Amino acid sequence: MRPDVAQIWEWLDTVPDPEIPVISVVDLGIVRGVTWDEDTLEIAVTPTYSGCPATSIISLDIETAMLDRGIAKTRIKTQISPPWTTDWLSDKGKAKLEDYGIAPPRAAGGPARCPRCKSENLERISQFGSTPCKAQWRCCNCLEPFDYFKCI
Repeated sequence: MRPDVAQIWEWLDTVPDPEIPVISVVDLGIVRGVTWDEDTLEIAVTPTYSGCPATSIISLDIETAMLDRGIAKTRIKTQISPPWTTDWLSDKGKAKLEDYGIAPPRAAGGPARCPRCKSENLERISQFGSTPCKAQWRCCNCLEPFDYFKCI
């Protein structure tokens, strides 16, 4: 008996993003759909940006997670339209980012507070951080640098 789609979503919620392992591919919002096509599980994934180097690793990790749970045939479909946006991050995912030390995205265009000491006294160091989707900021109170997940 094949697992239902709700069970698959639960399993996918355990697959970590390879660049930010505290957040799942579900919380990141890149898993766009799960369907069965006869005996093949089809999972639609939208990369965070075109050319993201983690896309192939994410696909492999998803396929491996499904194989580990007894699903022999999985097809990953890359869905580029509509393009991924930070609006697709779950609230749980945003909280996990902050707990990990990465300021979650905000529509206002910059971090609300330091993810470490919660100070609002911040300065931008660089528009580019450890990955293209992050910028580098520093807290002027605790003086710690941190990544800010840019709005996309």
